[in-house]
Amino acid sequence: MASVDALIEGLAGVGYIASRRIATALYMAVHLQKPILVEGSAGVGKTELALSTAALLSLPLIRMQCYEGLDESKALYEWKYGKQLLYTQILKDRMGAQLAEAGGGMDEAMDRLHGIGDLFFSEPFLEPRPLMKALREDDGCVLLIDEIDKSDEAFEAFLLEVLSAYQVSIPELGVLKAKTPPIVFLTSNNVRDLGDALKRRCLHLHIPLPDAALERKIVASRVPGIEAKLTHELVSFVQSLRTLDLRKSPSISETVDWARALILLNAESLDGEVVRDSLNVLLKFEQDIAAVEPQIVELIRRPLA
Repeated sequence: MASVDALIEGLAGVGYIASRRIATALYMAVHLQKPILVEGSAGVGKTELALSTAALLSLPLIRMQCYEGLDESKALYEWKYGKQLLYTQILKDRMGAQLAEAGGGMDEAMDRLHGIGDLFFSEPFLEPRPLMKALREDDGCVLLIDEIDKSDEAFEAFLLEVLSAYQVSIPELGVLKAKTPPIVFLTSNNVRDLGDALKRRCLHLHIPLPDAALERKIVASRVPGIEAKLTHELVSFVQSLRTLDLRKSPSISETVDWARALILLNAESLDGEVVRDSLNVLLKFEQDIAAVEPQIVELIRRPLA
């Protein structure tokens, strides 16, 4: 990541065609050690940006999928209760012997019990979750916190605390601080508005749907061997679909899937039949398919974008 241009070239080498705006935001996030909040509609390449960054830098990727009800124990750490219970059963007789050896002294008996109890809240019984795993990667990693907008506001506040200093306090073990701060991506589909505090902590990047030229580059990168003529035609068709009043317009990922489907169908160019047969790859709602089908020929004949 010597420069933004080098980053654009490096991402292209691992299959991600980045605009200069995307590469600049990523370049700043890495060098300023700030999380980057990536927003945009589903399928525009938010998650893929994190995956490609990990591949480019040869770093492990740690992914945490957010959902309603996600809490600290699922995101940070929890104790291996099953293992603790098993060891309790194994040590049951041993604990009785310890108490017997202590004689009649209550204080001595309690000290022995506490000594055994502390073992159950030590490193061998700790179950690290994604946030802790990321903090423990000595050489750094890429931490992907996917769909943060699906989590609760309480979890968002907790996450802000962890990311502010890249450290966490475990009551039984002390403070765990990252030797190398992870490169953090938070993605959002704008299901809900995120808090101002989290947005201030992060660099912001919005990835829009691409223009025709960028989308052709993405298709060419993701679908090796596709003919330029077919690429122009299918991208133009998809761009035209996005001008219609649809329940869900096709995203970049769906454009790439459609390109692969057309190759599978041995299509050399678009025609009404092949588009009609494969339209369900682009459109995910029957009402959208029904609305587009009568316009297929007209859309194919539109000037190439």
